[in-house]
Amino acid sequence: MAEETSRRIGPVVLLGPPGAGKGTQAKRIAAQYGIPHVSTGDLLRDHVQRGTALGQQAKEAMSRGDLVSDHLVCDMVKDRLRQPDCVRGSVMDGFPRTVAQARWLDMFLEREQGCGDKAFFDKSMSGKGLLIVIRLDVDYNQLLHRLTGRRTCPTCGRIYNVHIQPPCVADTCDLDGSKLVVRDDDREEVIRERLAVYERQTQPVADYYQRKGRLVTVQGDLPVDEVTDRIFRITGRVTATAEGG
Repeated sequence: MAEETSRRIGPVVLLGPPGAGKGTQAKRIAAQYGIPHVSTGDLLRDHVQRGTALGQQAKEAMSRGDLVSDHLVCDMVKDRLRQPDCVRGSVMDGFPRTVAQARWLDMFLEREQGCGDKAFFDKSMSGKGLLIVIRLDVDYNQLLHRLTGRRTCPTCGRIYNVHIQPPCVADTCDLDGSKLVVRDDDREEVIRERLAVYERQTQPVADYYQRKGRLVTVQGDLPVDEVTDRIFRITGRVTATAEGG
């Protein structure tokens, strides 16, 4: 473990539809290698809460009902990746969502961290880290099963699933006894639209990395620990390549 928390890893990009388990696996990768879990959702909320210039622009866009632009999201990610704790790598959750963001990330990593396409194909740059792109594939019906079964504690935020990770007492949080709720974005009609948006917007990102020979696919509907094991095999293999092993 000491060796893994001292080596350069990634950045690791996790792709996959809502409900594929990206958040869970991102946290496990971050813990395994001692690198930060960078979630664009968290970044956006943080900037808005702190009232930064980027946060104010994002808040104005959202108040108009607009999507936060690629430019704003990329600026937030750039600010985060320049922090000292990202020097050895990071796990990207929710980014890139568009091909424009993926191209921006390639250019940023090549310019500032030496781990873009040039590092990927040029052995003389070994040891500088390689961008690792992992897609979690889950059957459509399995995604619906996962997402429609999700229940959230409104008090502590703990998440359950009535199908695969139910509370000890039905509809009740194990920790504080609060009545569990179904979030609006976990209702079936909303979920179907979220999955359709993913196919339209984010699937082209996977295609982009596939064309560049960077995409590795993991079956995301396997047991959680098995998915983690397969991911660690991929990250370990790529990291060894980066170090010239």
